[in-house]
Amino acid sequence: MRFFWTLLLVTALAGSLPAQTPLSEAQQRFATELATIFQNLEKKNVAAGEGVDGWLFFGGELRLLSLGRFWGSDAARVSRAHKSDLADPIPAILDFQQQLKGRGIELLVVPVPPKAAIYPEKIVPGFDVRAADPAPTLHRFYEELRTAGVDVLDLSALFIQNRENPRGTVFCRTDSHWSGIGCVLAAQAIAEKVRPKLTGGAAPKEYASEWKEAQISGDLDGLLSRDQHKPGAEKIAVQTVSEKGNGAAVGPDANSPLLLLGDSHTLVYHDFLAERAGLVDQLALQLGFAPDLIGTRGSGATPVRLNLYRRSVKDAGYLSKKKVIVWCFAAREFTEATEGWAKAPVAK
Repeated sequence: MRFFWTLLLVTALAGSLPAQTPLSEAQQRFATELATIFQNLEKKNVAAGEGVDGWLFFGGELRLLSLGRFWGSDAARVSRAHKSDLADPIPAILDFQQQLKGRGIELLVVPVPPKAAIYPEKIVPGFDVRAADPAPTLHRFYEELRTAGVDVLDLSALFIQNRENPRGTVFCRTDSHWSGIGCVLAAQAIAEKVRPKLTGGAAPKEYASEWKEAQISGDLDGLLSRDQHKPGAEKIAVQTVSEKGNGAAVGPDANSPLLLLGDSHTLVYHDFLAERAGLVDQLALQLGFAPDLIGTRGSGATPVRLNLYRRSVKDAGYLSKKKVIVWCFAAREFTEATEGWAKAPVAK
């Protein structure tokens, strides 16, 4: 199996990639080095690898960035999906968008950029993110979606601008998720996009926020090989949010016109690693009301949409309350989702 995927990586880099997306010398070197790093991780049967300065990276995101085109006729060749007919993410995304549109609901897709696309020099020393795009194929994919009518919020430029934010880096060094400040920046960008679509609701609530230090044990630490040094706990800054007056935590609201749907990026700092500081909390602070939340610590591709279907079956009027759905998940899901990208109904 490892040999099979290694062969796919080499084929993608040596054959189709340059013809599909012309790369600069720096971009080609970056993709080639990531492919080599991923192959070495596969040989060792480990899921994460060490960069420099204590940074750790998930192998799946390195693989995504080392591949060329991963949709359309190329999808089955490079996807991790168990079934080749579920490899292409575009049909499922378009189907989901069209189903929601038919119900008067707008969809905003928010892929979380790979950490290595924001801090490439931490895995391939010498790569300058301000001189060359480390994820050109991924950005071309977003343009394909936009051309097809899907609203995509790409956080890459925002995160690159804030790589050295006074509150810290936008990704954790030892964890696969964004940091506390990364989560806040994402919420601000999402709120700016959805606020005009959510006018005319109830009077906004007032929330209080406070920056605190949190100590986390990064998920990538446990994915290193046994003989590698474990960096241990990491300290990050998180912004906690509570209701003014009573100090109550933000709770997802099933009657909210906004639904936050996605993978563990919708849950981190809200109910694990920290509390009261997750994406749903930051959106409440920005918008003046709490969104609803359907999140999973598993795949944000197909399983979370099935969870939405189950919710709408349980409550027949559930979707009639929604105006906007924000679908937020790690960009690596486009190639690494083993369940693939199945079309799924949003309701009966």
